[in-house]
Amino acid sequence: MITLLVHINNQDAVKLDVEELPNLSELAVIGSNPRDRKDKEVSWIDEGVTTIIIPWSRINFIQLLPDTEAKEEFPLPFRND
Repeated sequence: MITLLVHINNQDAVKLDVEELPNLSELAVIGSNPRDRKDKEVSWIDEGVTTIIIPWSRINFIQLLPDTEAKEEFPLPFRND
């Protein structure tokens, strides 16, 4: 499962779980388990909603969040180890 932080025009960002990265050729991003940055319910989403569809035209940008269970680190060119 991949966790995305989707920044929506004129809305608070929302975290979504997706099976694979969104495809740019599709019209929207579909994700499950919508929540805010602190993993709480989003006020503008009705109670009980488990999946949302956000059209690309409403999205400013998307952040790919690190997997909190994965222990693997990615080497960065500027890291001093």
